[in-house]
Amino acid sequence: MSAAQLLRHSRKLRSLRNSVDCERTSLARYFSTGSGSSAVKENGVEKRIGGARFSQYKQPGKELETFKVSLGGANGSSTCRRMLINRVPSAVTGLNGSLSCGRVASARSFSSSADLPPHQEIGMPSLSPTMTEGNIAKWIKKEGDKVSPGEVLCEVETDKATVEMECMEEGYLAKIVQGDGAKEIKVGEVICVTVEEEGDIEKFKDYKPSAADAPAAPSESKATPEPAAPKVEEKVPAKAPEPKAPKAEKASRSGDRIFASPLARKLAEDNNVQLSSVKGTGPDGRILKADIEDYLAKGGKSEAFAASGLDYTDIPNAQIRKVTANRLLASKQTIPHYYLTVDTRVDKLIKLRGELNPLQEASGGKKISINDLVIKAAALALRKVPECNSSWMNDFIRQYHNVNINVAVQTEHGLFVPVVRDADKKGLGTIGEEVKQLAQRARDNSLKPQDYEGGTFTVSNLGGPFGIKQFCAIINPPQSAILAIGSAEKRVIPGSADGQYEFGSYMSVTMSCDHRVIDGAIGAEFLKAFKGYIENPTTMLL
Repeated sequence: MSAAQLLRHSRKLRSLRNSVDCERTSLARYFSTGSGSSAVKENGVEKRIGGARFSQYKQPGKELETFKVSLGGANGSSTCRRMLINRVPSAVTGLNGSLSCGRVASARSFSSSADLPPHQEIGMPSLSPTMTEGNIAKWIKKEGDKVSPGEVLCEVETDKATVEMECMEEGYLAKIVQGDGAKEIKVGEVICVTVEEEGDIEKFKDYKPSAADAPAAPSESKATPEPAAPKVEEKVPAKAPEPKAPKAEKASRSGDRIFASPLARKLAEDNNVQLSSVKGTGPDGRILKADIEDYLAKGGKSEAFAASGLDYTDIPNAQIRKVTANRLLASKQTIPHYYLTVDTRVDKLIKLRGELNPLQEASGGKKISINDLVIKAAALALRKVPECNSSWMNDFIRQYHNVNINVAVQTEHGLFVPVVRDADKKGLGTIGEEVKQLAQRARDNSLKPQDYEGGTFTVSNLGGPFGIKQFCAIINPPQSAILAIGSAEKRVIPGSADGQYEFGSYMSVTMSCDHRVIDGAIGAEFLKAFKGYIENPTTMLL
């Protein structure tokens, strides 16, 4: 059957042809305080699409802006015109969703309801590549305050640090939806509302975001097919519930696998609830989220620990700790780690530090630490062995030309890894100054994304601060290696002549490697270069 015959015999296809198969179609989008829709003019005749007709108000001296729009499935192109008015158009929606726009002005979420004036809903921004949710640390602006571009609205606690969120447009803060201390706000979820006119602030006193604006959440019904339960009850009205209860009880008592929905398992884990002590009400005794909530509401948590007589305090996990835990778990489970350890003599390194620090103090600089010398040595070794300055990208290995060293810093908020960029090209004084500034900002929880993103290699030192002799660190993905620095200790070693002995200071260094990227010989070559710089530190100054 030909395409023409299909169009003649199909009512749906014929109506589609009548809607989009025209040489040139003009589309105008207007805003009003009433309902919203689109008006289409085809061959001089006006048609409405998707709702009521808009009031045709115009402004003198304003012309129409034209741009090209492609019609999905139709030949040729159409010309769309947008009315230039004080309010900004949201987007071109098109004919029943079939228009796709190439270049359209950025959208603003203005209200189209009759009871609210035009406003902008500001959602939780994604302030780091791995951020899926965030917390509101505190609001800098209050409701009713005037805001201008570049001013700080609030401080947001991300998965990495606390970041200042700036305002992008001028207006007034009409409503704060998520107040100080709000937790686990999904990216895109509305946190505040701004308006253009100060007189409109009062109208948002009782404002609540619509359900359509909320980000999609995982549904409990997807994990547990609830509709199956009524069917069983219809077949065996009286006896169906009774066999299921013993079945669940048997599974929990015998140590067999306990079936529970993902949300129920997460809630039980967060509240230290043993699934074996919860009776499931889902199909085949499956434990649902509601079962865990009921168990907690009845004081099940205290009952679970009453037998042991333990006294405890539940400490809420900060966002940075949650993300760090998930990333390290994924790293240990998915990256094939192997470890290389070498002992390096650091007598000359300590002597060089003793010679440089008086010069630093005389020039007004800060003291150079052993860790600063280690960072410099690692950066130069990476320049010699660039295979270790790489990442596994599944289909290829990405080798970096910049040597950016992440430095692990432990704080009361969690573990931070700020980055010293181009460490191979910087002097020891510059590295020492940057490390101290970054460490202080990490302790103050004021690191910005540019302070911790873009690292290619990580150094973790537990020797100097804590006296740990040796340890194996977990790789910080997507990097392929991390260097664990132990403490220096004095050892008795053979002297230059027979029967003579001398003392030397040795430091243990362990390198954790991703075997997909770094072969054993390549890792050994890096440690050989690193040891050379540590035992002959003057070569780092060349």
